[in-house]
Amino acid sequence: MPPMDAVAVAVVGGGITGLAAAYELHRRGVSFVLLEGTPRLGGMIRTESVGGFTLDAGPDSLLVHKPAALTLCREVGLGPRLIATLAPRAAYVLRRGRLRPLAPGSVLGIPTRADSLARNRPLSWRGRLRMALDLTLPPRDGAGDESVAAFFRRRFGREAVDYLAEPLLAGIHAGDVERLSVRALFPTLVEAERTDGSVVRGLRRQRTGRARRGGDQGPFRSLPGGLGELVTAVAGRLPPATVRCGGPVRAIEGSGPFRIVGGGDGVTARQVLLAVPARVAAALLAPLDTQAARLCASIRHTSSATVTLAYPRAAVGRAIRGSGFVVPRVERAAGGLSIMAGTSISSKWPGRAPNGQALFRGFLGGAHDPDVLARADDDLIDAVHRDLAGLLDITAPPTLARVYRWPDANPQHDVGHLATVAAIDDRLARLPGLHLAGSAIRGVGIPDCIAAGRAAAAAAAAPPGWACP
Repeated sequence: MPPMDAVAVAVVGGGITGLAAAYELHRRGVSFVLLEGTPRLGGMIRTESVGGFTLDAGPDSLLVHKPAALTLCREVGLGPRLIATLAPRAAYVLRRGRLRPLAPGSVLGIPTRADSLARNRPLSWRGRLRMALDLTLPPRDGAGDESVAAFFRRRFGREAVDYLAEPLLAGIHAGDVERLSVRALFPTLVEAERTDGSVVRGLRRQRTGRARRGGDQGPFRSLPGGLGELVTAVAGRLPPATVRCGGPVRAIEGSGPFRIVGGGDGVTARQVLLAVPARVAAALLAPLDTQAARLCASIRHTSSATVTLAYPRAAVGRAIRGSGFVVPRVERAAGGLSIMAGTSISSKWPGRAPNGQALFRGFLGGAHDPDVLARADDDLIDAVHRDLAGLLDITAPPTLARVYRWPDANPQHDVGHLATVAAIDDRLARLPGLHLAGSAIRGVGIPDCIAAGRAAAAAAAAPPGWACP
């Protein structure tokens, strides 16, 4: 590695966005240093192996139809290790105390076949009939943003909001569907309505191509040792001297070259790529551009916790035939439940639990439970055990329990988010050499983060005035 004052790019943040950016810079032969404030790389991707169990503390899957993650896996030698979910790949929604399966081939609970509308069992018959009106309703006039809840109410009715959009979005984004932007998070739904006049028809057309890419193995992939394998593999492609962990960056000074304060020894770089949460970016940008900092600080985040529990398989009276379930807010209130969602890990992925053991994960917190992290570990474990025991007729205490806490880790792309991002881009254009990427800006899933990190690295690598490939 060249002397620090000759480094071309300093990448701040060692989550999957920053790792992907560093990998892309290395691939292009650009000198860089990757600065991560905590002792480990990976951000929300964290995998532990405990007593024969493989535990993903954060995300556990990669979307097939967004190829950036699978492409990176193949580039770092993990292609042959990619695994698919176990059949039957069913997902459930809790309604009136029973887990009811989503219609096969659903996208956010929206059936992609007309005949599946009648089989969407989380909804009443009245709710299914209202949902079918999407096939006849005219598309919306105008191109303004709207919330996910408003979009679902308009196209599918209130019941679809309560039993499909709300629980699924709480499980995925730990968010509030009345505030989250449909254009920022689900542009395919907006495009389906615009081009086909019906969301169901549009998704059916889009899904035809996706099904070909996913084959008969479903829309998700993972790795036998958990997604931590991806972090290890990407980090292993980087020269060790280019990676520094355990020293938070405290400030960025200058205007190219930039001087990095903190992050271990002092670093001088011609360009800086921020791959950090929005609140961290806001603090670092404040001395350089107060408006950019204010815009970053305006992006909300929610906190969450995951609790992983194992049980003797024989103690689970009602095993889940599929990957897991979500719990609508109305059902949590009616039944006194705590969890937003649950995953049956041992029936979702092969090899995650020893023989004779069943492994589950419960999700808590989010927009409607902001104080979740104030609760003690034992309290969270008891809450998830109580909920799982009631829903699945579990008759034994857990044989393993792990709690993972995620403070302010879930960015909320609220209505107007795309305009906020455009305004941030406009401010950064006035700060040559500064680049911003990460889940708070464009896309919250692993493939989106990887794509954003690599695109930002390409921009940083391009000579001034050049277009990035």
